[in-house]
Amino acid sequence: MKSLKRTPIYAAYSSMDGVKLIDFGGWELPVQFAAGIITEHKTVRANAGIFDVSHMGEIFIEGEGACEYLDKLVTGAVDTLETGRCLYTILCYPDGGSVDDLVIYRLGDQRFMLVVNAANTEKDFRWINTDNPESADRTATLTVENRSDAWAQIALQGPKAEEYLQNLVDTNLADIPFYGFEEKVSLSGIEVLISRTGYTGESGFEIYCPAGEGAGIYTTLVNHTGSRGALPCGLGCRDTLRMEARLPLYGHELTAEAGPLEAGLKSFINFKKEYFIGKEALTSMVESGNYRILRGLQMTDKGVPRQGYSVYIAGKLEGEVTSGGKSPSLDSFIAIARLPRDLVKTGDIVEVEINGKLRQAAVTATPFYKKAYA
Repeated sequence: MKSLKRTPIYAAYSSMDGVKLIDFGGWELPVQFAAGIITEHKTVRANAGIFDVSHMGEIFIEGEGACEYLDKLVTGAVDTLETGRCLYTILCYPDGGSVDDLVIYRLGDQRFMLVVNAANTEKDFRWINTDNPESADRTATLTVENRSDAWAQIALQGPKAEEYLQNLVDTNLADIPFYGFEEKVSLSGIEVLISRTGYTGESGFEIYCPAGEGAGIYTTLVNHTGSRGALPCGLGCRDTLRMEARLPLYGHELTAEAGPLEAGLKSFINFKKEYFIGKEALTSMVESGNYRILRGLQMTDKGVPRQGYSVYIAGKLEGEVTSGGKSPSLDSFIAIARLPRDLVKTGDIVEVEINGKLRQAAVTATPFYKKAYA
């Protein structure tokens, strides 16, 4: 039996009372703590939650031509990204399918950190380094390095996140814009990188630090915020939070077959760029209109929608659920479904096949939950 990987923070929570650890893509990670998924979810919405996200990958691209090279690989405009800012974007295959979605950090003129999905780290590294159609033309001094093992990453999310974190750092967090970051911040005497991003629909921060410092910083955050009602949180509520905010998850909304158009990410495709891998295919799809889109569903009949369940419109199979489950904020069952464009509108009734039976659901505007970022 293959042993599971553990993050640098594992030791800080593995013996906590009530923690439930699971195999998540080869990593041993907490799905929930003693409070449970629903309480953790609601705490992030009202207060703050602390997540170990050190399984995420960090790939660095540096050297002459790094900006120009990276700009050819992703759908967003890297050349207009300022130092100290982040860019959410998508790596595409030539046919328009998704290699991965990621966040690019511009560390300098020709220095970038790419934060990629954990299960895709090795695949992404190979694609960026050697497997993509542009790799042969990059400059000799450009380097691509997977430094994921050297880093720990902690997410502090929720409306109280800034207040709590400000007490521990030596920089004014209010000066960090949404999708911005600050390097060389002292957090309880440890130098870290702090960004204002997130995957919950709430305001919050990601803290990047050397792997050896991760457990200590995590423990500091838990101890500093616990008496104020914040909680350590697991993957369970991370998924319900992102689903309510209709944030995509690779392997669900994005796949090798389903690119950014079919994941509802058209606004993250810069068609004004002269070139990027996949542009021709995506442009053709837009011109023909021959692609499906994501719609929100809220169950009106009893039943739990899950990924892969079939969706019927007027008795005809038309699509499938990409993500589904319980929404603690709405106290109902919701789903994200991939359906043909212009076939349904908000308020229409569709049917989801659950355990061999068709159950009704209403087409709902998304995100299911929305709060202004601080």
